[in-house]
Amino acid sequence: MSTLLAALRSLVFYVLFYLGSAGLVIGSVVAVAARPGWLAPIVGTWGRWHLWCTRNLLGIAVVLEGELPDGPALFAVKHEAFFEAIDTPRLFDHPAVFAKQELFRIPGWGFSALTYGLIPVARDKGAKALRAMLALAKQRRDEGRPLVIFPEGTRVAFGTQPPLQAGFAGLYKLLALPVVPIAVDSGRLYNRVVKRPGQITYRIGARIPAGLPREEIEARVHAAINALNAAAPDPGPPSS
Repeated sequence: MSTLLAALRSLVFYVLFYLGSAGLVIGSVVAVAARPGWLAPIVGTWGRWHLWCTRNLLGIAVVLEGELPDGPALFAVKHEAFFEAIDTPRLFDHPAVFAKQELFRIPGWGFSALTYGLIPVARDKGAKALRAMLALAKQRRDEGRPLVIFPEGTRVAFGTQPPLQAGFAGLYKLLALPVVPIAVDSGRLYNRVVKRPGQITYRIGARIPAGLPREEIEARVHAAINALNAAAPDPGPPSS
């Protein structure tokens, strides 16, 4: 019975969340053309809509342990599911997120994302693309916006601890910002077709100062974003 219930809840979630998302994408395109000041509130609404659907349709509670600090910083977030990527505009105030360049090719969404201020990450595109990415990141930093990065580079399975992408330490050095690591255990509930009820936890790590050697910053960030890996076991497939 729980398998069927979880499947039904997930189906309702997919239908309602993506219908709402389609409407908000259309609204964002209109805002870019006619009312640019509306774009950030629309993106924030998307994050809040996703959270409402997650809580009320999937039965997943979301808990924040610790407080997000004020002031400029590079927020390094564990990436186990689309959950934290979609939740970012709700969690932060007008964040500038490093996102893989392929996402910017999505019709409508890509144009709106660039206008909103997301930062395309062009992997293996050469020095020119890296310089452009860094220049854009510095511009967002100077605007006082929080910079958000998934330092593992892509989604990873719950419980796994891959090394950080090589570019993370370089960005940390060149941006000269402190890092706030954030652990999240979304993968065990959300990163599956049939999503499971339960609790997703964010754990805010201690601020790490700018200017540390590469080995130290990578080790400290890696340990902090993986702090929840052993805190809760994977619930496994729904019981029948």
